[in-house]
Amino acid sequence: MARCEEVTVTTRLGRQTIDKDKVIAFPHGLIGFEERREFTLLQIREGSPFLLLQSLDDPELGLLVADPYAFLDSYPIKIGDAEQRLLRISSPREAAVLVTVAIPPGKPELTTLNLTGPILINHHLRVGLQAPQANPDFPAQVYLHRKEAGQPDTRNE
Repeated sequence: MARCEEVTVTTRLGRQTIDKDKVIAFPHGLIGFEERREFTLLQIREGSPFLLLQSLDDPELGLLVADPYAFLDSYPIKIGDAEQRLLRISSPREAAVLVTVAIPPGKPELTTLNLTGPILINHHLRVGLQAPQANPDFPAQVYLHRKEAGQPDTRNE
């Protein structure tokens, strides 16, 4: 039986050993972190809707992310032909979609999902990219503080 290669990285979640087959390549990096090209997804804790997108190039870089569809009924994403070719998909629906999450220190009630820069991942090929969105009909961010009947606050601020 072939042994899977592993890499060990220190993260905000402690020291983690990652199987190389769990590494996701981002050929263009992420916005603001273009030089960081290898990431992995770490579960923060069992049952949490949040994950840590951990850079393997920079142990101090870990982005809190979530599946936006766990919080929103609709989140239209548009990507161009070049992005679809890079991901080797024919539709955004074929990729896993994640968005970054911001939790202001000491103010968890102001937690927001950033909807302007979704991260798409083809898990089969372990390749991802960030696909900036400009949709004036959709909010740039969504507050997760539930105001009415369990619905997120969709103020565009």
